Amino acid sequence: MVCTMCVMRSFVWLLAVWCCSAWAWPGVVTHVSDGDTVWVQPLQGGEAYKVRLLGIDAPEICQPWGPQSRAALHAALQGQVVEVRARTRDSYGRLLAQLTRQGNDVGAWMVGQGYAWSYSYKNNAGPYEALQLHAQMQHLGLFSDGHALQPRWFRKRFGSCHTPGS
Repeated sequence: MVCTMCVMRSFVWLLAVWCCSAWAWPGVVTHVSDGDTVWVQPLQGGEAYKVRLLGIDAPEICQPWGPQSRAALHAALQGQVVEVRARTRDSYGRLLAQLTRQGNDVGAWMVGQGYAWSYSYKNNAGPYEALQLHAQMQHLGLFSDGHALQPRWFRKRFGSCHTPGS
């Protein structure tokens, strides 16, 4: 006799694995909008995707450290082949994805170098919290500025500064 609860648990587990699994594909970075958003052209062709790096929050382009953050990401990724592990879309329609270049996590690099914050939500530390703490202790990048304002607080206070289509 089959346990109904066991079947339901198995179904829920399979559904969770299917829903949460990443859609992975290689592509070339064709444009860097800011410190956490890029456009990636799939190697197999088709239109480029606007991709938001999962797990980080970089300064807005018009706030202090925004241009430096964008420049760092541009120098690291423009024209480079990356692996995109897309999870879902955000409220702006961008793919939320982890990007790796030559096996290295780009989000981890951005936080570790002081170009972005580890994205935290409510009381949950972000995925790169340890790297952020290290960058803060070393006073790297935006963490050298005692007045650096996290983007969510900047947007609440001043609004978004993105131009349409960027």
